[in-house]
Amino acid sequence: MNLLHSNDRDGEYPPSLYAATRTELRAFPPLRAKAQADVVVIGGGYTGLSAALHLAEAGRRVILLEAHRVGFGASGRNGGQLGSGQRLEVDDLEKMAGRDAARRLWDLAEDAKRLTRDIAARAGVPVADGIAHAFRTRAEFDHATALIERLARDYDYDRIEALDRDAFRAILPSDAYVAGELDHGAGHLHPLNLALGMARLADAAGAVIHEQSEVTGIDHARQAGGKTTVTTADGQITCDHLILAANGYLGTLEPKVAARVMPINNFIVATETLGARAAEVLTRNIGVHDTKFVVNYWRLDSDSRLIFGGGENVSYRFPADIAAKVRKPLLEIYPGLADVRLAYAWGGTLAITMTRMPCFIRPAPNCLSASGYSGHGLALATLAGKLMAQAVQGQSEGFDTMSALPVHPFPGGTLLRWPLLVAGMSWYSLRDRLGV
Repeated sequence: MNLLHSNDRDGEYPPSLYAATRTELRAFPPLRAKAQADVVVIGGGYTGLSAALHLAEAGRRVILLEAHRVGFGASGRNGGQLGSGQRLEVDDLEKMAGRDAARRLWDLAEDAKRLTRDIAARAGVPVADGIAHAFRTRAEFDHATALIERLARDYDYDRIEALDRDAFRAILPSDAYVAGELDHGAGHLHPLNLALGMARLADAAGAVIHEQSEVTGIDHARQAGGKTTVTTADGQITCDHLILAANGYLGTLEPKVAARVMPINNFIVATETLGARAAEVLTRNIGVHDTKFVVNYWRLDSDSRLIFGGGENVSYRFPADIAAKVRKPLLEIYPGLADVRLAYAWGGTLAITMTRMPCFIRPAPNCLSASGYSGHGLALATLAGKLMAQAVQGQSEGFDTMSALPVHPFPGGTLLRWPLLVAGMSWYSLRDRLGV
């Protein structure tokens, strides 16, 4: 099931700053025949492309199916922030899984950053260092300071710098925040170019990529060692293993995943080139995100354009005026930019889980799935592809560590999960507005 929005149907990629500044990559042909493979990968974002790359480099016959173009979904539309850790802070992870498991999860996240930086370097995609976390209250800053000490002491991570109000304002000149922290080990990059570069590497390694090849059906192997059949409108593939990597675009292809992973939309704008006025936004080449439940995140690109994300919905429709939706939180942080033209506005579909931790499961004997990165997927999705590729080859330790985390189905099933989530998001949005 291909979850394309009406906004997405015109052109090769949805209009965005990333699409306008992407590196060129030849189109891959649709699947128009019957074929066989060791592994079929469904989804041409970071997860699927990483899986295909690592499987091809290991000598496996792998075919990747993408309903549109590689990098078309969240992988080509996100904020471009390469963050540290998991989606949850380590104190919450320790409560959920225990200290030993929390440390393993932290180490996996560090592996994810290293892997993503390595692939970016191979693909010629520059990575700028530094992600700041902006705090709205003193209590948030105090909690963060304690976590900085904990990470240095218990997790051997000493790359985060606490910044009081004056030090933080010197980097981020806004009255919206009381303090911040700067993670020197995190970074930011051009997200669509990373996906395109990954596809180029996978293709060179021998992976077969078919774009414009929406999967219409899956016949899972009935037992381990059996064959799985994947069907598209014009072709069919028989394979030994299946990897599901469509994230928020998986639809109802796999009910066990759909029950645990919810697609939601997030929105981004990019301004015209700011020139000298870029110093009104940031005085260093870093990315930023804040502590709102519906998080704001932003950075400057190499041409001094502000890329700012904010606002979500859980419909399959985007707002009629994305720019107006995102301009509101932007001006709450930078009221002096009211006269700046927004040159691009776009949306994309990501996926969340109940716990905000990724959903790694085995829906069938020969099937692996990873999704639901909850806005923290640039590095983790890239790692997820490698972990599934390793699991196919019998090295499942990393996949098993992630799959051991509890990821419960959304209450109400697929029919009621959206209205219940809307109610919950409305409550948290109210808390954001009240500064709670």
